[in-house]
Amino acid sequence: MQSYDQQFYTDLDETAAPSARRIVPMVSQLVTVGSAIDIGCGDASWLDVFRENGVEDVFGVDGDWVEEAQIKIPLDRFARRRLDRPLELDRRFDLAVCLEVAEHLQPAAAEPFVAELCGLAPVVLFSAAIPHQGGLHHYNEQWPAYWSNLFAAKGYRAIDAIRPAIWRDDEVSWWYKQNTLLFANEEALAASPQLQEALERSPEVPPSMVHPGMYDEVLRRAEPSFGPWFWMGWAAMRRSLKKRFGF
Repeated sequence: MQSYDQQFYTDLDETAAPSARRIVPMVSQLVTVGSAIDIGCGDASWLDVFRENGVEDVFGVDGDWVEEAQIKIPLDRFARRRLDRPLELDRRFDLAVCLEVAEHLQPAAAEPFVAELCGLAPVVLFSAAIPHQGGLHHYNEQWPAYWSNLFAAKGYRAIDAIRPAIWRDDEVSWWYKQNTLLFANEEALAASPQLQEALERSPEVPPSMVHPGMYDEVLRRAEPSFGPWFWMGWAAMRRSLKKRFGF
């Protein structure tokens, strides 16, 4: 199977890192984060930003395709796992992070994967690709309500406090603007009045929204290149000449 290439990880310096620098402080205002784990962390850009914000106890998990030289946290704080299997991690954290990952798993793995995230922390910072978002190996693109229902079954409430704050922020990549939610259990809500207030301001079910950035990207993908139009025009002209002049 094709994996993300080197350019993808290079681009994280222009996408994940700037986005994290805007979002991580917002999360820290709602939740006391002394420890964080990122499932599907890639090069650990998000955990690196948590460290910039004073969270030293971080841990990243991803597959074999991530090269050690790319990882931005100490290697003893990184583990390789298949995300469609039990993670077998023997501790909990204050915050679990899982961004633009869950869509890469088959639908049958969605419920067990959400259960794994809930087992890791009382608060989960989560985003996943919506239908027609597109991407490499996207097997389960879903609207936010789908994920909200899975988290609700584990006792976690959806808090839609991040998207309104970053929707027009040019420093944040559009997929985070469109998809990022917090999920928290009663323990976390009781410990944070700020988180409780954010819940009270949130709709019961996170609305399905398409960011203009995705809209533009989908239109761009749908535009045919000049080449096909040229050859279609040339073929039509040849047919016309043949019909009129016999050649």
